[in-house]
Amino acid sequence: MFTSWRGTIGVIHPTLRPGPNEELIRMLPEGIGVLSLHVNIQRGTPDEFLQMKSAFEKELDLLKEAGCDVIHPSGAPPFMVHGRDGEKKIIDEWERHYGIPMFTSGQNHVNALKAIGAKSIVGATYFPEKTNAIFSQYFKDAGFEVKAMAGVDVPFNKVQELAGEVVYAHIKKAFLKAGGADAIYMLGSGWRTLHIIDLLEQDLQVPVIHPIPARVWEFQKRLHINERIEGFGSLVGTMPKFVIS
Repeated sequence: MFTSWRGTIGVIHPTLRPGPNEELIRMLPEGIGVLSLHVNIQRGTPDEFLQMKSAFEKELDLLKEAGCDVIHPSGAPPFMVHGRDGEKKIIDEWERHYGIPMFTSGQNHVNALKAIGAKSIVGATYFPEKTNAIFSQYFKDAGFEVKAMAGVDVPFNKVQELAGEVVYAHIKKAFLKAGGADAIYMLGSGWRTLHIIDLLEQDLQVPVIHPIPARVWEFQKRLHINERIEGFGSLVGTMPKFVIS
């Protein structure tokens, strides 16, 4: 118990990809216990995402038994493909059934963007145009102006090998082409890009919502913790007020 004296969180990662779990644990404040499980999304296509609900439910059973205080079914696309209303219906159903607060990556990203006061976004992903259109509609339905949702051309199973500097250049190009926005949004935990967040914020003068710091921010808020973290963007650097959207 001394390792989780501030609370225990459960995370269900969408892929068997190294990186996101390690980054999350390293960034979280001391005293938060982490139980991590995985489903095995392999192709990264909308039809595969739509089939993953039962796979997540199997892992939820284990996390409930373990006594988690908050559970995060991670991965934006597997829930965004259901739309905002469909996603909410799934999470509401799970919260009633398991009796534990939960949030998806999409809900987390909307919460974070609203916390920083963003009205418009330029998004960056590692998905193709057709899938990005689904993501754009998701954020439009959440009330944001989506000025771009620009995908990097990289195989789904090779995202973690993409250099952060390549992602930086891709985002800067998309942001300037779109004429700017209130915030930059990075969809997906697959890429290893924590080191470019501060640089993007410095150079483009807008906040960046990256999945890992956004996750850390919401976990803290839900556990009634407010510990600022430097070096990974203004969201966790300032810890703005949290309101569930």
